[in-house]
Amino acid sequence: MIMFELIEAWLLAAGQIAEALPNWYWLGVCALLGLLVGSFLNVVILRLPASLEHEWNTIAAEMLQAELPESFSLGTAPASLVMERSCCPNCGLQLKWYHNIPLFSYLALRGRCAGCKQRISWQYPLVEALTMGLSILCYLRFGPSLACVAALIVTWLLVAMSGIDFRTQLLPDELTLPLLWFALLISTWPIFASSGEAIWGAALGWASLATVNWCFRKLKGVEGMGGGDFKLLAGLGALSGAPSLPFIVLISALPGALVAGVLMLLGKHKRETPLPFGPYLAFAGWLHMLYGEQLQRHYWQWFELL
Repeated sequence: MIMFELIEAWLLAAGQIAEALPNWYWLGVCALLGLLVGSFLNVVILRLPASLEHEWNTIAAEMLQAELPESFSLGTAPASLVMERSCCPNCGLQLKWYHNIPLFSYLALRGRCAGCKQRISWQYPLVEALTMGLSILCYLRFGPSLACVAALIVTWLLVAMSGIDFRTQLLPDELTLPLLWFALLISTWPIFASSGEAIWGAALGWASLATVNWCFRKLKGVEGMGGGDFKLLAGLGALSGAPSLPFIVLISALPGALVAGVLMLLGKHKRETPLPFGPYLAFAGWLHMLYGEQLQRHYWQWFELL
């Protein structure tokens, strides 16, 4: 209890100092943080799935050791998230520090590797610019406050999850579960939802998609969505509370269905091929975190007019 009071006192003092500084200062801090974190998130998006796959293969190989041929090899371990320098995936050139300046290096190099001149993936500047923009919006919404700090952490987790899901259709526990526990932790203040709302939001968020998937499996004989989607919605429900779930599910389903429909009309997607749902859930959850009350109020006003 004493520790909790000390933390609250420290946060209160930090908040008073933060409010004394001008807005332009904090906007610059958020923009810079967004760029730096966005650069690291690119590393997470690219390396975390490979690291997890290698770990799973290692565990499977240990369990099936007696049944594997002698020629079987797990291959080279993937690069560490933090201990190894970035390099060009085409020529293997280790990048200098001035090649790794977020966004600016991409523009200075005109989108090409400094060594082999191959095009650099658009993912790098997109993730950096997106993370910077979303970080600035968090500050504009909450100002210099604990809510802004919490919103920034959630935003960065959601960007990483969305990037990984787009690339691999995987929502790793290493990101979804920290979001869930972080949302439950900050509900003790509370910031976005009370503890009761957060607990019910986590439970109903997981149960709702798990139930839909169970019904789909019984009817179609195949999985309707991955377990990572359940955990992501549980985390978003814990973040904004159980009342936010209908809004999040609705707002995520609409663009998801629209994108799938357009891709099928263009012949670039088959009905039976799964599409990542996590990015749409992440977008809807982020939108509700920042503007949930206003959006729901406008929604009900519009609904009453029909």
